[in-house]
Amino acid sequence: MLDFGLVLSSLRNSIFSTCLLLAASLIIPATLSAESIRLKNGRTILADSVREVDGRVEYTVGENTYALPKSSVERIETGGAPMSSNFARRDQTPVPAVAGEISSAPMQSVAGRIVRDGKVDVEQLSLIEREGNKEASATGYFLAAKYEIAHGSLEKAAHYMEHARILLPENDALVVNQAALSAQMGRMAEAASFSERATRMAPTNPSGFAMLGYADLQLNKIKEAVRALKRSLELQPDPSIEALLAKAQRELQAEASFAEEATSHFKLRFEGGQAPAMLRRQILETLEHDFNDLVRELNFSPRESISVVLYTDKQFFDVTQAPSWSGALNDGKLRLPVNGVAAVDSEFARVLKHELTHSFITQLSLGRCPTWLHEGVAQIMEPRSSSVQKKSLAALYLAGGNIPLNQLEGSFAAFPADQAAVAYLESLLAVEYMRDTYGMADVAMILKRIGEGQSTEASMRSTIHSGYSQFEQELTAHLKQGYGG
Repeated sequence: MLDFGLVLSSLRNSIFSTCLLLAASLIIPATLSAESIRLKNGRTILADSVREVDGRVEYTVGENTYALPKSSVERIETGGAPMSSNFARRDQTPVPAVAGEISSAPMQSVAGRIVRDGKVDVEQLSLIEREGNKEASATGYFLAAKYEIAHGSLEKAAHYMEHARILLPENDALVVNQAALSAQMGRMAEAASFSERATRMAPTNPSGFAMLGYADLQLNKIKEAVRALKRSLELQPDPSIEALLAKAQRELQAEASFAEEATSHFKLRFEGGQAPAMLRRQILETLEHDFNDLVRELNFSPRESISVVLYTDKQFFDVTQAPSWSGALNDGKLRLPVNGVAAVDSEFARVLKHELTHSFITQLSLGRCPTWLHEGVAQIMEPRSSSVQKKSLAALYLAGGNIPLNQLEGSFAAFPADQAAVAYLESLLAVEYMRDTYGMADVAMILKRIGEGQSTEASMRSTIHSGYSQFEQELTAHLKQGYGG
């Protein structure tokens, strides 16, 4: 979460000029995309499609087309899922990649039968199963699961993966893949259980230990996580697992003497001297109250306990390596610096509700929510309002100087404080308008549909009947009518 107190006072006077500059130059750091444009300045643009035209590189994101000089481009990379259909917040620790296939023998015989006309052919799956070859049938269901994962439909994928594992219960690769899928869906206890089973079945499979380490880390079993990740690296070097191990070791060093308290929805970890009993009680009471509010507002309740960790400022930045403007961070756990905090005042209560909202959104959208929507919803839940900045925002949007929302799908964590402030404010404005115009139930429905596998734009169209371009036109017209004079 951005500490607005550090930046908004200056932002009120300079937002217009700052945003005009950003609109021309801002490019979001990389996540998975259909095509990536690597620029010579080290930045990356994510696009649904890219083409070269008359010395320019033109690219599309959703409904919009943009262009930049070819001379500024280092290379264009193709591959992966479209940006709009496969998104993970950069501050969310990614689930480790696991072995892709369960068996090569029946793959060719069933591969061409599983997907027809852009969807899984359920009749073919049933036919393959009736043919009586369990390995071929399990492979078919596994391929169906992988297809649904690639298209964001994790609930459907879980159904197919479970069916495949029942057919071949002793196949360790299937168990590891089911663990990874459970982790993607936020079901960490389930992921840990499957991972532990996989390591017993195949003690030389590095993927099983990598997944176990990931799940244990999310469940605050940090010593166990370090042990599992080290074993994975002994079996097979992997830079991503090395990075995960380094994170786990930072947590282990910082939290070696931490104690734990729990309520029905939260597990609180803390260092006694930095978090007196009264403060801990107030934090947990506030979070429980906020939890009930969010269940009502979003019509959703997380399945598992939410981890909350209290740090000194130094511990917070050592463990999270967050940007200096961060006031807190949610990477699957609520991480809060509490130096100098004696009680939960109104500002600290805002931080708690903001970060808890991120936990709800992550689980409701299965980790696929774009950052502008993540941050916009978290801010309106604090609650926060853009009303003081509306006149400046109206001037910005009417001049065409706003940052398009599809360029705010990636993380804000790499931004300097002034750029982050602009990104947060535009996110707040967009979700505030969406809530006031269409209702909070529609905002929650968009999050739900994103979790079901729809792209952000498709979720918006099927809920409020507006994609990015039309929605921003509506927002601009609203600002012109109320504040454009």
